[in-house]
Amino acid sequence: MATSNTYSFNPGLGELTLYAYNLIGIRNTALLQEHMEAARMASNMLCSRWSNMGVNLWAVDLVTTPLVTDQATYTVDGNTVMILDAYVQNDDSGANIDRIIMPVSRTEYASYPNKEQQGFPTVYWFDRLISASRSTQTPATTGPTITLWPVPNTDNGPQSLKYYRVRQIQDSAFSNGQTVEIPYLWLEAFAYGLALRLAQIWNPNAMAMIKPMADESYQIAASQNIEQAQQYISPMISGYFR
Repeated sequence: MATSNTYSFNPGLGELTLYAYNLIGIRNTALLQEHMEAARMASNMLCSRWSNMGVNLWAVDLVTTPLVTDQATYTVDGNTVMILDAYVQNDDSGANIDRIIMPVSRTEYASYPNKEQQGFPTVYWFDRLISASRSTQTPATTGPTITLWPVPNTDNGPQSLKYYRVRQIQDSAFSNGQTVEIPYLWLEAFAYGLALRLAQIWNPNAMAMIKPMADESYQIAASQNIEQAQQYISPMISGYFR
C-alpha cells in the first residue's frame, strides 16, 4: 500500500475559507473582497467563542513570576482567559518545594481583615480586568492581575508564583498564508463552524444543513480535548461512624 508517509496537512486560513464557502454553495470564482473580509472576522469570532466554551489544551502554558517581599499584586498577560492551577515554589536550602494555592472570589478576598499580613501565600484572587489595548483607560490602571494572600515574604529564600493558564487563540489572518492556531483534530470543526457563520451572511438557506454538522464536529473534537487521567471520588463518611 502506497501512502504519503507525511503528517503535515495544515491548510491556511485562505484554504479553509474557500472550503467553508464551498460547503454553503458559494464557489471560489464567485468570491469577492467582502467575502474574504467577512471570513476573517467570522474566523476570529469563532476562536473567541471556543475560548469561552472550554479549556483549549493546545493554548495552555505555564507562567512563572518571581515574588517580591510585601508585594501582593502581580500583573497577568492580557491574553489570559483563565487560570487553571497555581502554586508557589519556595527555594528551601537549594530544594524547590511546590505548594498549591487555591482561588478565592473578590468577595472572599475583601473579607480578609488584614490584607498586608505576611506569610506563605495560600490563596489567590484573579482580577480579570480588561487589558490596556482594549481600554481607553491609562495603561497603569488596566490589565488583569493576580493578588496573593498572605503577602509573600522572601527573606528566607526566593519564591516564585507558577500557574497554568489558558490564553486566547492567536488572531486569524490571511497574510503570508497564515494558518489558524488549532491542532489537526479541530480542522473539521473549524471549517464547519466557519461555514455556519458565513451562511448567516451569504446563504441563510444553507444554515439548516450546516448547523447540525457544525455541532457534531465540535462535539467530536471537544471529546478528544481532554487529559487522559484517572479520577477518583471518595465520599467522606467518617461522620456516620462512632
